[in-house]
Amino acid sequence: MTQPYVPPCQDSRILAEPCPREAGRLPTPSAQMRVLAACVLASSMAFIDGSALTVALPALKQEFGGSVAVVQWVLNGYVLALAALTMSGGAMADAFGRARILMWGTAAFALASAACALAPSPLVLIGARVAQGIAAALVTPASLALIGELFAKDDRGRAIGIWSGASSLAEAGGPLLGGWLVVALSWRALFWINLPMAARALLLLAGLPKRSGDAEGRFDILGSVLLALALCAVAFALSAIAPTDSASGHGAGDANWMLFGAMFVAAIALLSAFWIWQGRATHPLLPRYIFSSRTFAGLNVATMGLYTGLSIVFFLLPFELIERRGMSAVEAGLVFLPFTLCVAFLSKWFGQLADRLGLRRMLLAGSLLAAIGFAAFATDPSNLAWRSLYLPMAISGLGFAVLVAPLTAGVMASVDDADEGLASGINNTASRVAQMIGGAVAALFAATSAGHVAGLWVAVVASVLGAAAIAFMVARNP
Repeated sequence: MTQPYVPPCQDSRILAEPCPREAGRLPTPSAQMRVLAACVLASSMAFIDGSALTVALPALKQEFGGSVAVVQWVLNGYVLALAALTMSGGAMADAFGRARILMWGTAAFALASAACALAPSPLVLIGARVAQGIAAALVTPASLALIGELFAKDDRGRAIGIWSGASSLAEAGGPLLGGWLVVALSWRALFWINLPMAARALLLLAGLPKRSGDAEGRFDILGSVLLALALCAVAFALSAIAPTDSASGHGAGDANWMLFGAMFVAAIALLSAFWIWQGRATHPLLPRYIFSSRTFAGLNVATMGLYTGLSIVFFLLPFELIERRGMSAVEAGLVFLPFTLCVAFLSKWFGQLADRLGLRRMLLAGSLLAAIGFAAFATDPSNLAWRSLYLPMAISGLGFAVLVAPLTAGVMASVDDADEGLASGINNTASRVAQMIGGAVAALFAATSAGHVAGLWVAVVASVLGAAAIAFMVARNP
């Protein structure tokens, strides 16, 4: 994760789980609370790490030679692994047991965090971030599925509320915590804070019986490998055309068009092979039939556009705030709060409003509000923080608050009940891929003194394209 928000459909895997009371495996209330606390702690590591790291980007750029490409890969390495392996992580949890996979993922995340904190070079840091992403791809689906496994359907709403509320608080406090740690200690402290959280989560899970899993929950190994390789090729292609910083940090070097062409061709070939294999695999990672719903396809296209735009904005803003406006990391963290608080506290209310006004109207309104907020960042040249920063951030946050809940509801309503968990995984993967693409595109503009404005306009265009996908592909009543 590269920005402080919960992706769409994040908790839908819980709702898609069968009732444990009917299966005769409902645990005691105390065991349920232990599991919920462990799931919150494990998931919060990723949320805090993502939102806190946002304001540490300039510090990373400064320490590792002023290279935007390095910062891009510190973000993309994590998101790439998370995007490619989230659905596989869910399948592994089904096959080998949710509690077991959650413990493995939590322990691996802690070790990878320690490696990030101790990284002596950019290459080691990027490798450790990839390891973090792999671990997070186990933690997130396993924690959500474990809640669904152990809570009855009539108790899941409360469990989801606690999990979502804690996640929102972790995200909202991330930029402030990250800013304070960067100023008081170092960006490395952002990774050390994961270790005590992981240790506590593992202790809470230690006494929980480990189910062996479901034999039907086999996962598509070849499909996972092909998808991961394809996304790696996409990431390398995008990074190849990103300008490199000069010694002053403001010049741009030449793009490597040969590498771009080779990686682009490789990505097309690998994606084609992946799609062909999905039609032949016994347990495909991405079954073709689910895209027969025009509304489902349109909502995922919209997710790609909207979250690509958001990723561009959240990548570029820290450089604008810290390097060009001279803000401290703590002050920069405060700028992100209006967005996070809007999404955290208004999403559910707008979700209820969508039941009366219709999902499509709310999705269009939210998409256009987000585009207006992004445009406000690019068009206001004043140094008045409330007008050029806080107001656009609040408008953008309001837009995403309007659209997140209807987007989740629309995705789930556009498929059969049996496919809700799969639809949730696909839509979350789409948002992760959008983060990776947004970070790479933003790096195209981050190396020059005026490039951030052009990048913000690209974010506006991406959001408008997302709105167009909603207008032309999504049914009025999914």
